[in-house]
Amino acid sequence: MRKTAVVICPGRGTYTKAELGYLKDRRVHAPPLIAGIDRSLAALGEPTVSALDGAAVFSLRTHTPGEFASTLIYACSAADFHAIDREQIDIVAITGNSMGWYTALALGQALDEAAAFTVIHQMGSMMKAGIIGGQLIYPVVGPDWRLDPERAVLVERVLGEVNQRPGCEAHLSIRFGGYIILGANAAALALLMQLLPSVDDGKYPFVLVNHAAFHTPMLRGISERGLSLLGPELFRAPQIPLIDGRGVIWQPYSTDPDELRAYTLGPQVCEPYDFSKAVEVALKEFAPDLLILLGPGATSGGAIGQILIQQQWFGLMSKDAFAKRQEQAPVLLAMGRPDQARLVAKTTA
Repeated sequence: MRKTAVVICPGRGTYTKAELGYLKDRRVHAPPLIAGIDRSLAALGEPTVSALDGAAVFSLRTHTPGEFASTLIYACSAADFHAIDREQIDIVAITGNSMGWYTALALGQALDEAAAFTVIHQMGSMMKAGIIGGQLIYPVVGPDWRLDPERAVLVERVLGEVNQRPGCEAHLSIRFGGYIILGANAAALALLMQLLPSVDDGKYPFVLVNHAAFHTPMLRGISERGLSLLGPELFRAPQIPLIDGRGVIWQPYSTDPDELRAYTLGPQVCEPYDFSKAVEVALKEFAPDLLILLGPGATSGGAIGQILIQQQWFGLMSKDAFAKRQEQAPVLLAMGRPDQARLVAKTTA
């Protein structure tokens, strides 16, 4: 009997130095798709995903800007998706974090391959001339991965204080498991770095490299441009249920493609993205046997584990309990980890 699974698509920032060569190792699962992405990029005079992935060294200048990172991450995620053995895994829904929503649209076939490239590349390239604001990440859980109410209140208080200062603008951007991601302008980011207490041995607060103030009102202009450039003909009803950044489910037989487009290029761009809610809905509405996290990498795994703990899913109450469950009978399988990927991937021999 096949196991049921919800697939989770990662967002920006997941292709790092450690992932160099990730696509080369996995492209065997989706060669026509990767070749098509390469041709489309070459026609635009841009580096192909194969060239970026095959570079001798990782470079922040060439691997992290949106116009390059978006298609590269999409290609890696798609290759991982196609590697899943559908004879043993029944994919009941797909969701994602931030940019992962566009990937989810593609993998759920709400966008065909040509439309997926158009939407992902266009939205990733919107700030070629200059990034609007930035993002900062900060934990609201303790070492046991359980919510720390005092820290959550602190973030809210600091956010309010920053917005009272002249020239500062900051907003909630993403709820990401045990983390809050804030989007802000430069002045506000600098102040947030000062006012938020240093935690986890100085690791946080942390400003994300080459990230704009995604999912905030600061990107209303990007939303308007997206709506003007990406027409309704690109969108269609998905063939697999999709869960968006509000926890709304888009079903194959009830989705209005125009409404899907309006959300994707409207609220999804300039309102907070609740990844935690999306995973919660995936758990409660689909009750999957497994959660499968696509690559590149596996950095979202911790946030997903924290959501499982918040929901007390599978009886998980702490980081230690999650770690033990993962060792004995894993419920979260990251395709970026060979030891976990082999449990659900097709054999290539």
